Amino acid sequence: MLDAAPSRSFDPKDYLRLQYMPHFMCPGCGHGIALHALLAAVHDCGIAKDDLAVVCGIGCSGRVGGYIDANTFHTTHGRPLAFATGLKLARPDLTVVVVTGDGDCLAIGGNHLIHAARRNLDLTCLMLNNEVYGMTGGQASPTTAATRFTSTTQSGAIEPTFDACALAAAAGASFVGREVTRQAPALKTLIARALRHPGFSFVEVMSDCTEIYGRKNDLGEAPEMILSQKADMRPDSHRDATDQPFRPHALPTGVFVERDLPEYGARLRAHAAAIRKEAGR
Repeated sequence: MLDAAPSRSFDPKDYLRLQYMPHFMCPGCGHGIALHALLAAVHDCGIAKDDLAVVCGIGCSGRVGGYIDANTFHTTHGRPLAFATGLKLARPDLTVVVVTGDGDCLAIGGNHLIHAARRNLDLTCLMLNNEVYGMTGGQASPTTAATRFTSTTQSGAIEPTFDACALAAAAGASFVGREVTRQAPALKTLIARALRHPGFSFVEVMSDCTEIYGRKNDLGEAPEMILSQKADMRPDSHRDATDQPFRPHALPTGVFVERDLPEYGARLRAHAAAIRKEAGR
């Protein structure tokens, strides 16, 4: 059920598998803030745990779903959107959330993102962007900022970075937004808005990798890293993501795309019903 009034105040412990604590995330990792924001949004939307499915891929973000006391699926690298597509088509009654990372979603999984956006199936995709492959050796990802050091860019990254929100918008996503973990209340509100949207929702969460990315680039400890997500990432005018080039550390946040488009699952079921009716004549 979606949008039922919560029966009690929010306590994240009510939504966690406490037997798996302490969690594996590094001190200061932004993914913990993203997890808390997701659970708070689920609570605000009145989604029962039995009605929630969380699908994850490989990487630090892929471990997040395992801590959620709901229907959770740990899938193969780059494929969580493909698994989630099958799940949502088979069980349209479920609220299906994909938690993925910048490497998982934009590198090996980039094609799945494009087609999930194109179809407009009712899924919510949270891409936790920490600009690096944090769990598998600290390699550069499609969002690693220029000049940054990683295990595969020892003299600094030179490749242009993906603007994930612009990609999702261009591919046809009907809801696209971005927020930073420093703005936790705004992040919770954005995720709740995405959960309520009847179509494919893509939310980029700018997170921090303190132990791998931060140390290698002398970005300070966790407090310094999260405080560096300053107001210059929130310009006065929130332009559409397709109107502004991707500039590391000068990213607009908020909702960029919100449009009413036909939802794929409903269209598919109506199409199948029409075929069955025609065949029965």
